[in-house]
Amino acid sequence: MEPLHAEPQSKFIEFPYVCAPQRELMVELMSSIETRLGSDLHPCTLPPDVQYYENPNGSAHGSLHVRSGIPSSLINLILGSWIHCKLPSGGAVNITTLSAYLRSSTNAPNFVIEFIRTSPVSLVLILDLPPRKDLVLHPEYLKVFYEDTQLDRHRKHLQELPVVRPYFSSSLFVRAVFSPSSIMVSIEANDDEEERIDDIIRDHISPIAKEMLGTWFDVCASVEREVGGDESAELERRDRIIKNKTIEIDLGLSYPRLFGQEVADRVLGVLRDILNA
Repeated sequence: MEPLHAEPQSKFIEFPYVCAPQRELMVELMSSIETRLGSDLHPCTLPPDVQYYENPNGSAHGSLHVRSGIPSSLINLILGSWIHCKLPSGGAVNITTLSAYLRSSTNAPNFVIEFIRTSPVSLVLILDLPPRKDLVLHPEYLKVFYEDTQLDRHRKHLQELPVVRPYFSSSLFVRAVFSPSSIMVSIEANDDEEERIDDIIRDHISPIAKEMLGTWFDVCASVEREVGGDESAELERRDRIIKNKTIEIDLGLSYPRLFGQEVADRVLGVLRDILNA
């Protein structure tokens, strides 16, 4: 289905190429962010040709949405993106990502959810509150953010479903970034079971994602924590490395191939400036 033309900023929140249950979930997550954090965020001020972009032949489309936190808030930035790419063999790949980063004035975890839909019957889900401190050296951090919140029960629940299998990123760096309770799963259905993936998103992934975002709001994004100058500097350095490595691994190679060098340079250049501000 081809989406109707819309203003660049509204393109992102339309999520025009994904299935209805995923679209409804992403809209709800964005609405929750607006409700809980809206007064702490600046409006999205990206150039129109960065908020929405496509390749010359129209086979790949993308949207980027960024809102930075006001100086007095704990929020560094909210970053959302989606990519839709038609495949030469037919079908399409859809990647939808929403990340929330905190400032170095707190050491609480960030939030990330990513859907990678490579076919109607194949989905990869990444959902986590990535830690920002070493969990071996700081066992109290593990207890507060992961044990007391019982985050691991969500991973266990999903992996009990027959079509769900663990997913292992090809990047060791990516695997090292996430928490022990991270949800990194692959969902594969039979060719005639497209609705099964949609049902899993609606009945299982959606309630888990909304609960985990709520946990992040309550335990991470709204609680002041004492962070010393040395720790703050280390957090800022660590966050910057992860953000830039994410661009390098996820986007640096794929964007020129999908969108052409000119579009890739424009979008990634703006994104790098924002992440390193």
